[in-house]
Amino acid sequence: MDGDDDSLFREEMAGVKPLQREPRIQRRSGAGQAADPSLARRRAAAVDAPAVAGNPLSDADIPSLDAWYVLDFKRPGVQNGVFRKFKQGRYEPQARLDLHRMSLQQARQEIFDYVEESLQLGLRCILVIHGKGQGGTDRERCSILKGGVDRWLRELDVVQAFHSAQARHGGTGAVYVLLRKSEEAKRETREHFSKGRVPIE
Repeated sequence: MDGDDDSLFREEMAGVKPLQREPRIQRRSGAGQAADPSLARRRAAAVDAPAVAGNPLSDADIPSLDAWYVLDFKRPGVQNGVFRKFKQGRYEPQARLDLHRMSLQQARQEIFDYVEESLQLGLRCILVIHGKGQGGTDRERCSILKGGVDRWLRELDVVQAFHSAQARHGGTGAVYVLLRKSEEAKRETREHFSKGRVPIE
């Protein structure tokens, strides 16, 4: 039966000529880049991406927060009295970072670098200014930056607490950040409190 099918197929196809195809052109690598300048930019960005691969902070699904929303976060172990003084602005910020006019990706990297550097310098209380926005595009950018700051600071283990600032430091357009003590600062504290003490034999 298979042989009959084959012969029948050949009879039916007798005289049929295959379609003529246009010869294929081998496309050279890089062709078309001049026609699409954004392609070169995207490729360059992809090459540069590993430079910030060490940054673990979220870069997606960042919520927008209202300009007047109060940021408030405290890890277990932070004493209530310390946190109360901290959010009242009674610990003067030792350094400040201004995120105005930054994109979300720029702010994400700046926050990471700023906290790392502050920790290395032994700073405990720092200020991050994310802005409130006055209207239009500026308002949208600032509200998303505020949402990013709220998320990123929670993701950094060295951040012990944060709270929206007092009016003199920017109000709800800025946030106080309390950092964990560095090992050097812990050692100095131990030495300070052990001075003059005589061990019991």
